[in-house]
Amino acid sequence: MSASGVAAIEAQGLSKVVQDATGSLTILDDISLTIHAGETAAIVGASGSGKSTLLGLLAGLDVPSKGSVKIFGVDLFQRDEDGRAQLRADKVGFVFQSFQLLPHLTAMENVLLPLELSGRVPDDASPQDAARALLSRVGLGERLSHYPRTLSGGEQQRVALARAFVSRPPLLLADEPTGSLDAKTGAAVIDLMFELNKERGSTLVLVTHDPQIAALCGRRIELSAGRLRD
Repeated sequence: MSASGVAAIEAQGLSKVVQDATGSLTILDDISLTIHAGETAAIVGASGSGKSTLLGLLAGLDVPSKGSVKIFGVDLFQRDEDGRAQLRADKVGFVFQSFQLLPHLTAMENVLLPLELSGRVPDDASPQDAARALLSRVGLGERLSHYPRTLSGGEQQRVALARAFVSRPPLLLADEPTGSLDAKTGAAVIDLMFELNKERGSTLVLVTHDPQIAALCGRRIELSAGRLRD
């Protein structure tokens, strides 16, 4: 827990129910958990267990049927959509399986985007200097002006890592960050993500089906059919 005693994430009674052709489908059922500042936690479980849905709710990207989520003490769902987006811009970095880079922006411009959205400049550097330094840190210092279509999958994910870390968010969320990569490239990306996370002292929560990646985290959160397993 942080010095202030406020948890990075506190979820209470989270449930997600959707309607399908057969009626109601419960994706998540009464999830309560606390993740302290500085922790590394892996959300694991079989396909369809609700892992990505839970991560989306913890980020406020989706709205629960019931329950609450607090990010550093701020109740996500007491805010409107714009308010949740602002909280994410201020506090949260994301790494997605499918990279989610904007194709019409260069690597440099993709990394600059969260700084422009949050209006914050880390470490008293200019946004351009901060983005350039982090792209160099992930081995892409010579690829600043390249567009995503000209980068390999591993290079795109390294751009996504730089984008996630550039504003020094206290919370990083990653959804199957190696799912689109081959084993060797994925291992290199994971090593880099944990190195950056350790350097920045952020809280890391990731969804993975890979037990080796989960073992790198200090904590394992297992879902089964939408419920937490003891």
